[in-house]
Amino acid sequence: MIGIFDSGIGGLTVVKGIMDTLPGYDIVYFGDTARTPYGTKSSRTVIEYCLQNTRFLVNSGAKMIVMACNTASSVATEAVRASFDIPVFEVVTPAVDLCLTTTKKAVIGVIGTRATIASGIYEKKILGKNPDAKVHCAPCPLLVPLVEEGWLKKPETTMIVKKYLHPLKVRQIDTLILGCTHYPILKNVISRKIGKRVAIIDSSIAMAKGVRSFLADHPDLDSTLAKTGTARFFVSDITPQFRKTAGRIIGRPIELLQADAAAFPA
Repeated sequence: MIGIFDSGIGGLTVVKGIMDTLPGYDIVYFGDTARTPYGTKSSRTVIEYCLQNTRFLVNSGAKMIVMACNTASSVATEAVRASFDIPVFEVVTPAVDLCLTTTKKAVIGVIGTRATIASGIYEKKILGKNPDAKVHCAPCPLLVPLVEEGWLKKPETTMIVKKYLHPLKVRQIDTLILGCTHYPILKNVISRKIGKRVAIIDSSIAMAKGVRSFLADHPDLDSTLAKTGTARFFVSDITPQFRKTAGRIIGRPIELLQADAAAFPA
């Protein structure tokens, strides 16, 4: 079983990507909707949350973990890998690799939560592979709450996206990394406001391709993963809005299961 977690609803874009890329693989998802967003919290807190999330998924049968959260990937990957003896995937590296094969001028923009941008993880990985690249980053702290509230087509959301993207647009970037798995849900408005000449790098798609490649290279692990097409979706807090938006992302109504609150202390 493939275990996937996120701070809230955004990780479902990764779930959808994996479902499309690896149809039939069993999946267990955990969305930490009670404690979202992670991007405004300290690294210490995010690490503790990620260890709890991973433990829950492992106890639910996961044999590999996908950290479908850029904030978590930025600050907690090493801690999770050190604590669990199973493959752990983060979303940053696949997005960087896809970006570097896509960009033409190597003038790259990155948008993400405050924690992701402050970590400098994207600049470090991009410049480590292409020292001549120019990387421009912009924190977008309001986008996650807007997605969680389902404000996908509100004029206020469009105005906020435009304001966040303006500093990147004037630097004439040619490629934009959506450095948060919530952001693909706003991909249409982001694409309109940054301009059609800018290639959009969707980390959820990059992640799904990365998992598929890894399993192709590790048939022993692949053979242990159940492939009955079962998908379970756990959250730390169920809200009507989450249920509505979750179904929209996956493309069909899904059953949300309440995770045991004792496993996720506030």
